[in-house]
Amino acid sequence: MTAGSRPAIRPARRASRRSPGPPAGRSAARAWTGAWGAVFACSWGGNQFSPLLLMYEQRAHYSELMVNSFLGVYVLGLAPALLIAGPLSDIRGRRPVMLAGVGAAVAGSALLALGPFGAVFLAAGRLLSGVTVGIALAVGSSWVKELSQAPFDDRADASSGARRAALAFSAGAALGALVAGLIAQWGPVPEVLPFGIHIAVTLPFAFVIRALPETNADPLAGTALSGPLWRRLSIPGARHRRFVRVVALGAPWIFGGAAVAYGYLPTELKGATGSWGLVFATATTVVALGASSLVQPLAKRLHSPGSARGLAAGVFLLAAGIACCVLAIAGQSVLGGLAANVIVGAGLGITMVSGLLEVQAIAAPGDLAGLTGAFYALAYAGFLAPAVISALTSAVPAMVILWVITGLAVACWALILSASRRHLPGARPAR
Repeated sequence: MTAGSRPAIRPARRASRRSPGPPAGRSAARAWTGAWGAVFACSWGGNQFSPLLLMYEQRAHYSELMVNSFLGVYVLGLAPALLIAGPLSDIRGRRPVMLAGVGAAVAGSALLALGPFGAVFLAAGRLLSGVTVGIALAVGSSWVKELSQAPFDDRADASSGARRAALAFSAGAALGALVAGLIAQWGPVPEVLPFGIHIAVTLPFAFVIRALPETNADPLAGTALSGPLWRRLSIPGARHRRFVRVVALGAPWIFGGAAVAYGYLPTELKGATGSWGLVFATATTVVALGASSLVQPLAKRLHSPGSARGLAAGVFLLAAGIACCVLAIAGQSVLGGLAANVIVGAGLGITMVSGLLEVQAIAAPGDLAGLTGAFYALAYAGFLAPAVISALTSAVPAMVILWVITGLAVACWALILSASRRHLPGARPAR
């Protein structure tokens, strides 16, 4: 067996459980919109906590390090889910794994609603929120992509799946932050109500998912890989040179830039925003994710199958946006902070769409959800940035750390440009 090849396969006992096409009478649009809505609801749950960071710092009197650590706990749940749920759904199907994601979303919000009883509930809720978003991005995004092509949607073009999946995440995350932030500023019981609303939004998708067609329309459909579980959950595409030397360099800056722009920046401008701090924190999140959604038609045009120009453009904007965040903090400028989030949001949208299109080109049959999960795991590693910055500020000035982060983003952009036309997946090398 050659390095990186898949182990032998054997017929599954229940090969018939994967539907070859959409159910009779179901419109093409309804098929992909059901999966889109599930990703939307799960993304809502993952991001509703972001604008509440200031609330927990000011009202619950948690330290800045503790508050930013809640973001880190989120990543601890998200990364394993991204790496395991995708390959698992490639083997067992999208529907059962996505149902588990919806269940984790409801349980996570229920635990967060118990936050007034102690930090342990917040940490556990954030952990499950991470699991939720990991499943939604790895499995849900792949499901949206598969339902956005024949035989489920003959009208979609080749980039529709990536754009729809990215929009589901951006729209869900933006609305979750908006609802939570507005309630935190003006609504009743802000420590509980946002999470109750999210539970009400999410529960119906447990029934929607059950009605969606199972996909996995590839040569491995109806089969199960033999051998130990760890081997069956491997992701061969993650060793592809294009993924390692191009995609993996850009992915961490997607949410690294977002974490700085609407996670860390609002806490550093609380002196300038005063009593409007929660509104500003909400505005930064909505502005960044709104820009991410609006720029996605441009992302489609920027992307090229023969180069990484889309990914490079996105990373450049993210680096520029992080630099603008640093300048806004230095000048204590509220308008500068909002402008920085517009730039970061544009970079986020372009990098996410182009990165997903790169992943879809690289992925071998039966590898799509796994490789999508690996891409998002690298992307979400950037969410550790605020916790790292807070931990290092006792030894190094925060401004120095932020400028170093900006420099690293620029270096990755340069490396992506240098490898832009190399290792294209059309001529797939042996792995």
